Amino acid sequence: MRTLIFFIFIFTFNVGSAQTQSNNVITTDIENFWNAYDQIKSTKDSVKKFEILNSVFISRGTPGLKALMAARSYTDKSFIDAIEKYPMYWKSIRRDMFKAKNYSAEIADNIGKLKIIYPALKPAKIYFTVGAFRSGGTTLDSLVLIGSEIAMADKNAYTKEFEATNPSLASYLKTRPINSLVFTNVHEYVHTQQKTTIAQNLLGQCVLEGVAEFIAEQATGKPSNLPALAYGNANKKHVAEIFASQMLNTSSGFWLYSNADNEFKIRDLGYYVGYAICKGNYNNASDKMKSIKEMIELDYNNRDSLLFFAERSGYFEESVTELAKKYEISRPMVTGIAQLKGTKLNVSTKILTINFSEAMDTRFRNFELGPLGAEGVLKIKKMLGFSDDGRTLSFEVDLDKNKHYQLIVGDGFRNLKGISLKPYLIDFTTEI
Repeated sequence: MRTLIFFIFIFTFNVGSAQTQSNNVITTDIENFWNAYDQIKSTKDSVKKFEILNSVFISRGTPGLKALMAARSYTDKSFIDAIEKYPMYWKSIRRDMFKAKNYSAEIADNIGKLKIIYPALKPAKIYFTVGAFRSGGTTLDSLVLIGSEIAMADKNAYTKEFEATNPSLASYLKTRPINSLVFTNVHEYVHTQQKTTIAQNLLGQCVLEGVAEFIAEQATGKPSNLPALAYGNANKKHVAEIFASQMLNTSSGFWLYSNADNEFKIRDLGYYVGYAICKGNYNNASDKMKSIKEMIELDYNNRDSLLFFAERSGYFEESVTELAKKYEISRPMVTGIAQLKGTKLNVSTKILTINFSEAMDTRFRNFELGPLGAEGVLKIKKMLGFSDDGRTLSFEVDLDKNKHYQLIVGDGFRNLKGISLKPYLIDFTTEI
């Protein structure tokens, strides 16, 4: 009798937990969007279209819609443009977007599985909302934000309208992302448990994403279908070698969230690197649940903790500490400013030229405020551009007398191997 009571208690607890999680899956933005869509398509008055969108969709939006708009910088114009540009796609995706409610129970069940392997799981709400084709899934604080117009695409999706303007999105939509919808939700849910979703360097950001991808596999029992994982496993040595040369860059380059051309001809390889590092740690751990806890709770912006985690995985053939030293040594530098021989500069100077230690990738540049802040910023009047050999960059300035100027040549500059520049402070005072 006691056994029966215990079984009933456990069954009731599990059902109650699943129902609670199902209640945390919110889909009302989808209904509101399509109500607005039908009304917008019924009028040719452009002003009226914006009024309808704001009154029927945006103003009635869930906290998830507001968060997605903030995270992806959506405006009402973003939505109107998307509606107007892709009529055939919207028609093809409509029925599938309304299937969101059907996935609530399965998502809840898999979040329950996640809690089994990570008992410290904190509650989070999942919003099936609607965007304008900039994200199929992201997070903000404790909110999972699903861009249903991307994430719910099935075999019926009409992608030809994207092929000229956004071919990478067209290719992704053809993979039928709806088939990975539950997995995607678990991946994003893991992000709500991490200390941050923004790491300070490439290695940290890749591990952050790799943790979510690896743990989603462990929770759901289903393998990731990212093409980058299959490619990375087949080309581990070469991928690891190139990644190691850039791993402490502050920008993610082509490794994450980018369709930029690269020698591998495949996007999102950073997911593979982070995943492989996590898998190595997990396989080497005697206590698997402790390993999962460490992954999720890792401080991705603590350099020592991050390097130790990468080292322990065994992913790299060389010591990660040594790789980090090699990275610093390999970084390009500013060797000086051609017109500046000390700390004083003639006020009549009209052009400044930055000299680099090696050829730079002319597609990338960035400048930042120096310690003096906006008060002492050296303003660039006109960018003249790189020299043919990529070793110098010139720009026009307009200087005032007897003023202290500063400008940081930032690490957004990269050499031809994609390695970030060591930041350099331009610091001088104009002569009276």
